[in-house]
Amino acid sequence: MTAVKEPTSRAGRREWIALVVLSLPTMLLMLDINVLMLALPQLSEDLGASSTQQLWITDIYGFAIAGFLVTMGTLGDRIGRRRLLLGGAAVFAVVSVVAAFSDSAAMLVVSRAVLGVAGATVMPSTLALISNMFEDPKERGTAIAMWASAMMAGVALGPAVGGLVLAAFWWGSVFLIAVPVMLLVVVTGPALLTESRDPDAGRLDLLSAGLSLATVLPVIYGLKELARSGWDPLAAGAVVLGVIFGALFVQRQRRLADPMLDLGLFADRTLRAGLTVSLVNAVIMGGTGLMVALYLQTIAGHSPLAAGLWLLIPACMLVVGVQLSNLLAQRMPPSRVLLGGLLIAAVGQLLITQVDTEDTALLIAATTLIYFGASPVGPITTGAIMGAAPPEKAGAASSLSATGGEFGVALGIAGLGSLGTVVYSAGVEVPDAAGPADADAAQESIAGALHTAGQLAPGSADALLDSARAAFTSGVQSVAAVCAVFSLALAVLIGTRLRDISAMDHGHGEEPAENDAQPAT
Repeated sequence: MTAVKEPTSRAGRREWIALVVLSLPTMLLMLDINVLMLALPQLSEDLGASSTQQLWITDIYGFAIAGFLVTMGTLGDRIGRRRLLLGGAAVFAVVSVVAAFSDSAAMLVVSRAVLGVAGATVMPSTLALISNMFEDPKERGTAIAMWASAMMAGVALGPAVGGLVLAAFWWGSVFLIAVPVMLLVVVTGPALLTESRDPDAGRLDLLSAGLSLATVLPVIYGLKELARSGWDPLAAGAVVLGVIFGALFVQRQRRLADPMLDLGLFADRTLRAGLTVSLVNAVIMGGTGLMVALYLQTIAGHSPLAAGLWLLIPACMLVVGVQLSNLLAQRMPPSRVLLGGLLIAAVGQLLITQVDTEDTALLIAATTLIYFGASPVGPITTGAIMGAAPPEKAGAASSLSATGGEFGVALGIAGLGSLGTVVYSAGVEVPDAAGPADADAAQESIAGALHTAGQLAPGSADALLDSARAAFTSGVQSVAAVCAVFSLALAVLIGTRLRDISAMDHGHGEEPAENDAQPAT
């Protein structure tokens, strides 16, 4: 006798309003990553921040988010995702005020670190709650697409929002943007969000949490330092140390009866496929974003705000692409949508290989193609990951997805950024008129060349600038060529091995497991 499958319940007005409330803090978290780009000079002058403190002010937020994602995602499965979200949002609102009125660089660094920890509670909780609120596969796909659009909008709007706010207010105002958004979550969350958790979860293993931090933080730190400063034994050692702690973390999870991260999640082929595609695409986007932003500022000569406004064009197309890809993935196999998108992205990368030193329009057009082509990856792979995981593991699955993205972007910035630097250093020709220190600086980076040119006579300065711009453009072209190969490789992988990947009808969305949601209180 054939079993009759229980119909999934449709979402109502409450769920869709809750989706909007959950999307706002997600957008805010991503916006906060780079909203300080334009405020850094002003706040550094006011607080007397050293160059090292400036780096920590900008980086510690992202480090803390990446380091605590796995721990917080698993903690949400144990204590309740709504409870964790509301607590994290309240802390984020309070500490944002503290950061806005910081009177020393050290105070701001600590505030940014706490904001990162609080932010790590929000991202996995929002995605896990969305996954549990929307049982219907098509509705869940739409909800995840809207969530992904909010996240991408935050990334794109950071520099532009920062510039507009700073044009009217002091640097602390960029932090106060978070306060009304997080207060909205705290006030409306109890009424709109239904609590959900893993009913069989045990206590959080603190040693596993420590090993998770010891894995993620050194690797992210090392990769960023390698991207920023080139080869550095300390940065490389940090990456190796993180890998060692990662191995210890995995061994401990295998021994525990109730692990912090259930490694059995990786047994699902769809989840592995989603994580792989998401990670490699994040590498591509991290490297591409870095080189395009540097080109706009160092070669095209745009200010950070102007560069941010230029990048709004591809960013807006990415948001459009996310919504379009969700509609297409409900009408055809999602693997075809991914395949087509990655081929479009590869075309955009190949166009960048034709960019010269005066091609801002071509660069933006090519970047728009890349962003549009990459747009299906976020919602489809996220949906695949969340659909492959059982509902009680939604927090852990969402944290895996977010952590993979963080690692991918860091790896892309470090690896592909280093490739661009190698090509630049091999191609730039420094005039003999430059002193040894200035010559080394010019050989090391385009920023160093621009500084050195200011110290030289007009003829030598022009020669150095022409050489540096040509060499850096060659680096941009080389990175784009590698990214094109990566995109094509992903397309081949999806077309030949992952044709059954599905974000819309796989896992608990198709055959709902017993609902673990608890009544709202």
